[in-house]
Amino acid sequence: MSRTLQAPVTVAFDYTRSTGPVLGRFFTGLRDATVVGGRLSDGRVAVPPPEYDPISHQAVTEFVELPDTGTVTSWTWVSEPVAGQPFDRPFAYALITIDGADVPWLHAVDVASPEEIETGMKVRVKWAEERTGAVTDLTFVPDSVGLGTPPPSGSGGSTSAETLVGATSFRPASAASGVETNTVDDVTGIVTPVSLDYNYAASPEESSFFRGLAEGRILGQRCPRCQKVYVPPRGACPTDGVPTAEEIELSHVGTVTTFCVVNVPFLGQKIKPPYVSAYVLLDGADIALQHLILDIPADEVRMGMRVKAVWKPREEWVTSIENISHFAPTDEPDADFDSYKHHL
Repeated sequence: MSRTLQAPVTVAFDYTRSTGPVLGRFFTGLRDATVVGGRLSDGRVAVPPPEYDPISHQAVTEFVELPDTGTVTSWTWVSEPVAGQPFDRPFAYALITIDGADVPWLHAVDVASPEEIETGMKVRVKWAEERTGAVTDLTFVPDSVGLGTPPPSGSGGSTSAETLVGATSFRPASAASGVETNTVDDVTGIVTPVSLDYNYAASPEESSFFRGLAEGRILGQRCPRCQKVYVPPRGACPTDGVPTAEEIELSHVGTVTTFCVVNVPFLGQKIKPPYVSAYVLLDGADIALQHLILDIPADEVRMGMRVKAVWKPREEWVTSIENISHFAPTDEPDADFDSYKHHL
């Protein structure tokens, strides 16, 4: 039996949120090289400031500008950094109580070895040269490094006239900043990349399906009991629970059973909206395959429309469903509803 296929997969999106008045004040302070804490109802100062007081449950409204020094209260060593962490070399994560604050803040400390950090050690902020209003605007180093005076408040970068327009909408501070502003002074939104990397191992049946695509074929499997043909193959019939060992090569022509018009742009989008994502029931199959419908205006796509697979040039083929660029109209008469209604 041929070995099963495996491939690395990354699921990623940018999480966008408004900061509100509390976190907005904190992130604005970071952009301006200032550590801002919030005073709680019991007199304690927390960094970062919570949006709501944990005791009174009221919104935090009093802010305190704090020095750029603090004390390590506990720490852990990161010997093998992963993508997205503050450094690509070993470093420490530490709970740091900023001088004048009462609640520790988890952040990175730039030290070369575990021997260079200890509980009770004094540390100082090292500000990034270009700051955008994010926790990545700073890291911590041992106070003995002696970094001198941080940049003056308000020196976080120039502001173009564009940020003065439309105070009710978010506007990027820069093309790659990940921060949004609606006035000259305030950070009002942040964009946080979220990413999950994993290795996907295809089943033997899926591996056969992908190898077929690398040969320009679309393969499914038939249930020996109910005779339904599944594409991509399942390995077992979900209705009868029996193995679907018989392999079937399917037509490259099918029928649109249902579809969605995509009108909203998003990061990483390869096709300019509007375009159509549809379920296509290939001739001879009993389950629809999801793919793109192109070569026709989006508002002309309809249920029952007959379509055919459009393959990429042979030299671009890999073991992927993306070998099929899209489906396009065949110019045949639409299929009768009764021929595909049971697959909706």
